[in-house]
Amino acid sequence: MIHYAMKGKLLGGDCIYTKEEKSTVKKSYDVTLISISLAVVLAIVLLLSIFPEQGTAIADQLFGFLTQLFGSPVLLFTFGVVVFLGYLAFSKYGEIRLGKEAPQFKTKSWIAMMLTAGLGSATVYWAFVEWSFYYNTPGLGAEAQSSLAYEWSLAYNFFHWGISAWALYCIAALPIAYHFYVRKNKGLSLSSVIESITGFKANGVVGKIVDIIFIFTCLGGLSITLGLSVPLLSQAIASILGIEKTFTIDLVIIAVISVIFTLSAYLGIEKGVKRVTDLNTVFVLIFIGIIFFIGPSLFTLSNTTNAIGLMMQNFVHMSLWTDPIDNGSFPETWTIFYWLYWVTYAPFMGIFVARISRGRRIKELIFNMLISGSVGCWVFFGILQNLSMDAHINGIVDVAGRLGEDGGNQAIIDVLYSLPASAFFIIFFVVVSILFLASTLDSASYTLAATATKGLRDHEDPSSLHRLFWCFVVVLVPMTMIFIDAPLNTVKTAAIVTSIPLMAILVVMIYGLIRWMREDVKDLPAHVVKEKYKIENEKKAKKSA
Repeated sequence: MIHYAMKGKLLGGDCIYTKEEKSTVKKSYDVTLISISLAVVLAIVLLLSIFPEQGTAIADQLFGFLTQLFGSPVLLFTFGVVVFLGYLAFSKYGEIRLGKEAPQFKTKSWIAMMLTAGLGSATVYWAFVEWSFYYNTPGLGAEAQSSLAYEWSLAYNFFHWGISAWALYCIAALPIAYHFYVRKNKGLSLSSVIESITGFKANGVVGKIVDIIFIFTCLGGLSITLGLSVPLLSQAIASILGIEKTFTIDLVIIAVISVIFTLSAYLGIEKGVKRVTDLNTVFVLIFIGIIFFIGPSLFTLSNTTNAIGLMMQNFVHMSLWTDPIDNGSFPETWTIFYWLYWVTYAPFMGIFVARISRGRRIKELIFNMLISGSVGCWVFFGILQNLSMDAHINGIVDVAGRLGEDGGNQAIIDVLYSLPASAFFIIFFVVVSILFLASTLDSASYTLAATATKGLRDHEDPSSLHRLFWCFVVVLVPMTMIFIDAPLNTVKTAAIVTSIPLMAILVVMIYGLIRWMREDVKDLPAHVVKEKYKIENEKKAKKSA
């Protein structure tokens, strides 16, 4: 059994190992996985830049075929996950604790890290303009650009960023956390979980394919996040300074983000990621709080309440609507697309959430992800979407009409200019977006490093240098795509196509989780399960509350 030299402290969540144990962790890099994954990513990016039209056509055709073929299974799977998690949370299995130690992080920091990692800076973009896409092309048979379309636009926004979406994150986190903290298996990666369930070796062909798919979808998703966020931030800064938007501004923004999240990644989760996310949470609350009070407060409250009511009343219908008679494109274009898009991020979130959830009960993890995640999104989107919608309704900014110009970037800036002290809000907007992006990249570099570290155990983290390597990669790959003008939408489509095999992997992980829980708990009643998995040190438990 490995013994750790704690020396009385932790450095960012990393245990202070002896010299021999430190070298063991450093030698465990999966060089083969890293090399193959990066080669696959760069090859696809180069091919798409050389043959953009052909690549786009193939990716679109493949995506259209897969969404039609797997559309209903995707809807049923997502809805089934919500039902399953609800049952799990209220059953005796919800009492199972993911490790018997006290939680490492206080609840508010734990929730903040989950929210900022799961949302990312692209959320700030969608928080202003997503309603306008639904307003132009509404679902459930509503007439485009009608009063009903206004109402359904916010309801669908809440639906797509609510319970079902966070359930897909949660169902990936639970098997990983159970595998790592309860079963005490080695490896904080998808392949190690699959090995524990099926016997297919993490270092074998199947394990390598699983991790390569994960790394590709993770880097592809991050590329879209940077590709969407950086131009918006550049445009915002250029508008404040009264200059033309240039690639140099893009580079400056990326440099600032890189310094923040690289330093945070080097310091580790406790001293780095946690502090950035705590700061980001404070800034976000101040930002949306001020906007709520000086913006259309009554309209925001009224429309948000109405949207939550519509969504809750029609949750099952929205979850399973396929539009079979009119055969419209809304389910494939939005709901099915969104569930597949969330699945591409699910393994990344699963690994990260598992890492920060040691000591939490299963029902705590479920309730916090589904409730805190959803409510956090609804508050954030409710305030910013209604600010944008109110500006459109009153003829201040034609948000819906300007989507085709630059994806709505200038419309977002114009909405912020409609506020008093607009320059302050635009600067605040840029700062919040940078912190969001730094938090997402920080979390991603950790999960990628964990995936490419062989045999990681509980209380171990990837080495600082390994995390720094992935910090470099998660910036270089997206920057390369932007620089060579690779078609980012095609990269996004290609990444989403890989979510189909990822969903199959999730099914295997769910099967493994159910099997493990049944083996561990058997016929024990709930109060016995709770006692069996209680925290060993109650004093530490109170401090972690």
